[in-house]
Amino acid sequence: MEAQTLVALPVVLALELSAGDTPSRRTLSRDEAAELAALVAADLHALVPQVSEARMALAGALFDAVELLRPGFPVWATLDELARRVPRGHLENVVAFGSHEGHMPAQPLEPEAIFGDGPMRLLPMSLLAPEALAESLSERLEVELVGRGEAGPRTADWLMRTLGVRLEHARYLSRNDLLALTCVQYEHVNLAPLWTLLEAALLTPYREESTMSARGLALRYVGGRVEVQSPSAWLHGQSGDVAQRAHDFAGVVFELRQYAALLDAHHLPLVLPGGEAAAGYLLETLAAAESGYDAPALYAHEAPGLGVVALTLAQRGEGGRARVLAHGYPLHPRALGPLVAELADRHGIAPDVHALGSILVDATGQLGAPAQPLH
Repeated sequence: MEAQTLVALPVVLALELSAGDTPSRRTLSRDEAAELAALVAADLHALVPQVSEARMALAGALFDAVELLRPGFPVWATLDELARRVPRGHLENVVAFGSHEGHMPAQPLEPEAIFGDGPMRLLPMSLLAPEALAESLSERLEVELVGRGEAGPRTADWLMRTLGVRLEHARYLSRNDLLALTCVQYEHVNLAPLWTLLEAALLTPYREESTMSARGLALRYVGGRVEVQSPSAWLHGQSGDVAQRAHDFAGVVFELRQYAALLDAHHLPLVLPGGEAAAGYLLETLAAAESGYDAPALYAHEAPGLGVVALTLAQRGEGGRARVLAHGYPLHPRALGPLVAELADRHGIAPDVHALGSILVDATGQLGAPAQPLH
């Protein structure tokens, strides 16, 4: 078998927890992972007997879907690599990887605490099948797991006792099933366009994909990252009175923050076209400072419930006319400080921010700055 080409078939054991339950830990020890792997192997063999002709590898770690569905599928890629190193015959061709002294054997197999409270926990596994068997085994798995993929009672009981949780369901899914499930979840919360980008990054990373958010913000997947239309450019294309435009702008920034949080969880960088990825914010430069104007100053556009939705860097000239140099968009609260520091450092000014108390849209419908000094 070792001399043959082995094809990896990714599978996951999905644990749907009872309301309010949280596993006592995120990883299993080596011995526990081996116990679980033996139970899982028996379950899968009962569903698809051909499984015995493949090497089964299991990671004793509980993940969220966002951790598994990242470009290159790093958790499965790591699991496959480790499994290929184990000599044939080890544990009857079933291998398991658990924690030792608090650590998994490779960093990608370490679940992140920030995602540890979700209602569904996922245990990744992989079937390494000889090339001649892989296609038929994959087809059988897709059919049988959808129809009869509930984990056996011994497996479910072991999981509940070991993790200290109650389970509503424990069932096996192919990676395709997990992709379809996540797609439905995102569509349910009006984030279907985000799934369009994520699916491209996961399955066809060499292709570009364009879409538009529910509020009309243009997005494009290209070269391993997502480019998003700047909110100020989006605002420029809107109609209606100033108050309505300001309200709509707050809405599109809220939507952008949702996209940013999920793309970050899936490890997809979000940038402005031609821009660079930054830690939690977007920054667009519109013009260079000119000596005939006052020193640049920072102004914070604010919206109820959202806090600061944008920072505008501007300088005033003759008659108090404001000249906008840049806009920055903090995508989460912790990013505001670094964004202020970055703009202040670039322009050699104090990191003082003038709070506007609202979103200032000028007479031309643009995101602007006050023409007169704020007191």
